[in-house]
Amino acid sequence: MEKQLWCFKNQVGKAFVFPQTSDNSYVSLKAQLKKPLKAFTVCLHIYSKLALTRGYSLFSYATKKQPNEILIFWSKGRGYIFGVRRMEVLFKSPECSSDTHLCQLGVRLWDCRVLGGREIQGEEEPGEGSLRGGRGRLHSRQEQDAFAGEYDKNQSLVGDTGDVNMWDHVLSPEEISTVYAGGTFSPKFLDWRALRYKANGEVFVKPKL
Repeated sequence: MEKQLWCFKNQVGKAFVFPQTSDNSYVSLKAQLKKPLKAFTVCLHIYSKLALTRGYSLFSYATKKQPNEILIFWSKGRGYIFGVRRMEVLFKSPECSSDTHLCQLGVRLWDCRVLGGREIQGEEEPGEGSLRGGRGRLHSRQEQDAFAGEYDKNQSLVGDTGDVNMWDHVLSPEEISTVYAGGTFSPKFLDWRALRYKANGEVFVKPKL
């Protein structure tokens, strides 16, 4: 049986800080999807200077059947990759090392808002489908190559991430703008104001930049 010490805290005004490249430093986020999702929204803030250097993972949800049910990944020279199950959509974006707010919306509707609400249109739409419910692993900072946890340090984030929230529906553009401005709409699965998490390896909790 897996035994872990989980923290339950209000993280408003704070961020997880990952100071260096690592294959064993990440944050596990506690959420239980009891039934398949027909739609979802994940929003988070990210600050990193790595955008000019290499790619890195921002958010990953894995199940035993699929390592990356949900994936948010920065690909150097290309932009943001938003994945659901085996489908991926590329959102072209300039390389930027300033504070960035991202939202991934799925399953059939895709959108992305970065740098103060500027919209970027994806290149293609994924097919229909639902995210699997049940026991899964949500990780911030590392892409999960397997449910049990296999990581590539060359895909790890070095920087800050915070305001991680997840809803079981698609937020409207107006709601996303409100979230960007600091508002919220009572996230059902992940709530930064009442976050259950476990920090693994070299991870610090500090005031958000």
